[in-house]
Amino acid sequence: MDTEASIQAVAALDEPTRRRLYDHVVAEPSPVSREQAAEVVGIPRTTAAFHLDRLVGEGLLAVVFERRTGRTGPGAGRPAKLYRRSDHDIGVSLPERQYDVAGHLLAAALEDAEASGGSPRRALAHRAHEYGESVARDHPGTPLAEVLQAHGFEPRSTGAAFDLANCPFKALAKTHPALVCSMTLQLLGGLLDGLGDTGLQAVLEPQPAHCCVRLTLLPSS
Repeated sequence: MDTEASIQAVAALDEPTRRRLYDHVVAEPSPVSREQAAEVVGIPRTTAAFHLDRLVGEGLLAVVFERRTGRTGPGAGRPAKLYRRSDHDIGVSLPERQYDVAGHLLAAALEDAEASGGSPRRALAHRAHEYGESVARDHPGTPLAEVLQAHGFEPRSTGAAFDLANCPFKALAKTHPALVCSMTLQLLGGLLDGLGDTGLQAVLEPQPAHCCVRLTLLPSS
């Protein structure tokens, strides 16, 4: 989910009845019917149905259809509509963080290094650059500033170049600055390479309260 959808999903739980229904569904080991949820929470079935379907719409719950009578074939009746926890992970971080991205890159790099016997840092640089290129492929024709914003960097234009007002990996960068800033440099370098013809380069230029990487103009030849 993007940030706006995640905020809406979390906000949906602010309604007390809806939150009680959500808590009940996720606490049950098996999917829950509207009737069961309504009885436990103490509300009419139609009210439960409204709130449960709202939770589905927000990506918090998922719907499954099952026959609970054990009967199959003709005459077995229609499957019941049941609710369970959604498979989506929903989180809100302001400013935006991308720790899941860092985790995937670090884990993949470690596996690569173990398989090849090479340097974990070199493997991380490769994975990060590759990931940046994949981000570019996912945003064909999108302006660079919009791509940076979508991935939590909060770009601030400085003429033709960009300062990055937010580090999506801030907590990791505080404790492991050399490793994480190098990863970020490669990621943004891959993004620029993937977008092509931006006229910019990613450089390490730490600034207070900013990402350690800046996007600056390529030197003129």
